[in-house]
Amino acid sequence: MTTQVIFKIDKTLKDRAMKKAQQKGIPFSAVLKLATKAFVDDRLDIDVAMQPQLNEKTRKMLKQAVEDIKQGKNLSPVFDNARDMNKYLDSL
Repeated sequence: MTTQVIFKIDKTLKDRAMKKAQQKGIPFSAVLKLATKAFVDDRLDIDVAMQPQLNEKTRKMLKQAVEDIKQGKNLSPVFDNARDMNKYLDSL
């Protein structure tokens, strides 16, 4: 027994997917069936994660830190051993 699934999808995305399926020589419906089967069989993992939204102050701080790193500013020196590192940290 089969059943029908109806859902809405962006037209551009659908058209691109159908074109790619056609290039591979398979019907688009087969792509959807195979994807569904792979998902059920744990061969297709979908990870939905929210992108963290940074506030303006944090964005500015991160942007400045990246600029400083590119320019080699506000960085501690490279140490060859822990003794030199501790001496540097004690001097701060």
